[in-house]
Amino acid sequence: MSLLRQRDFRLLWIGQAGSTFGASVTSVALPLVAVATLGASTFQVALLTAAAWLPWVLIGLPAGAWVDRLRCRPVMVTCDLVAALLFASVPIAGWLDVLTIGQLLAVALAGGTVSVFFNTAYQVYLPTLLDRADLAEGNAKLQGTEAVAQVAGPGAAGLLASLVGAATALLADVLGFLGSAACLLAIRRREPRRVADPAGGLGRQIAEGVRFTARDPYLRVIAVWGAASNLGLIGYQAILVVFLVREVGLGPGTVGGLVAVMSLGGVVGAAIATTLSRRLGSARAMLLCALGAEPFALLIPMTAPGARLGLLVLAGVVIGTGVVAGNVIKSGFRQAYVPHRLLGRVSVTMQVVNLGTLPLGAVLGGALGTALGLRPAMWVITGGLALSGLILLTGPLRKRRDLPESQQGTELPAPAGPAGAELVSAAGR
Repeated sequence: MSLLRQRDFRLLWIGQAGSTFGASVTSVALPLVAVATLGASTFQVALLTAAAWLPWVLIGLPAGAWVDRLRCRPVMVTCDLVAALLFASVPIAGWLDVLTIGQLLAVALAGGTVSVFFNTAYQVYLPTLLDRADLAEGNAKLQGTEAVAQVAGPGAAGLLASLVGAATALLADVLGFLGSAACLLAIRRREPRRVADPAGGLGRQIAEGVRFTARDPYLRVIAVWGAASNLGLIGYQAILVVFLVREVGLGPGTVGGLVAVMSLGGVVGAAIATTLSRRLGSARAMLLCALGAEPFALLIPMTAPGARLGLLVLAGVVIGTGVVAGNVIKSGFRQAYVPHRLLGRVSVTMQVVNLGTLPLGAVLGGALGTALGLRPAMWVITGGLALSGLILLTGPLRKRRDLPESQQGTELPAPAGPAGAELVSAAGR
């Protein structure tokens, strides 16, 4: 509880808790609006997910360079306020009976654009608020709270959708964004002025961040693994609500409750991440999170009414534990390892590679669900996810107990070559 005694961190934590709760409501409520209110097809629901993540591919790299030039807190406040306006437009259109799939896609796309800037600034802002020794604890607390919000959010989404309608349920997200902005504005600690980077123009600064990531053996393999893992994760998540409603035959309230229970794994992952890293070593813990958790995805296509709903819950809890614990370890490593002047660009380069596959995964999930049927599509997607952790064995993590805390004492990155070209190509996709 030590960090929660620090006023400024506590404000950041409270604001993010509210914002994440609202976002987790939206993650279930928005597909429910499309399915239950507008009668959307499986592919249209998947497109909503794709639209939310597409901006990482389109503007992720320049966003990282811009964030490295600016103070992060004003960027984050502006993003919160714009996002609140965007998501408020959905219930308003629903009340006026003018809501369309086109508007939902536009809101998802614009909301994703705002998210690119907010999340990039957030990664850079946290090290200015905390000492390096507190980064692991800070990341664990923030991601743990995010996981708790993701437990409560889907259940609340199902309940609100049943009581007031799925579109009106999105007001929870609006309130979350407004609360986050208020908490950020109340933080007293002054953010250091960003020193102009002498590297040159925007293009050159973007290239510097890409080169640093592509040449580093640790960052490179973690980014490629994240891309492959996210392809499978978002592929099944994009059609999960449709699968549970149309294939398994569940109602909105039950769907929200199941997704909420599945999200408990994130709470567990955040709680055990630092202990796991300390006892096993951070590199070994990350390998365990990938190779031990992701194969449980193969239980999801076995889901059926009755007792076999437990397979879905077990898969969700174990996968969530591995994903969140791995994210805590990965975030702390990157924030300590990468020079701060490059942190925005390196973070967003890895995010572009990691999250750039999300639109592809969502479209792939929708296409496979339409072409093969929902259950066969689930088998194909979760099979790929189960194998994705093997990528980590191709890098230096398999030889180490702990990830390095700085580049000192590690093998210097090799000159740009095929590996760097492969990373840039992955970001381009």
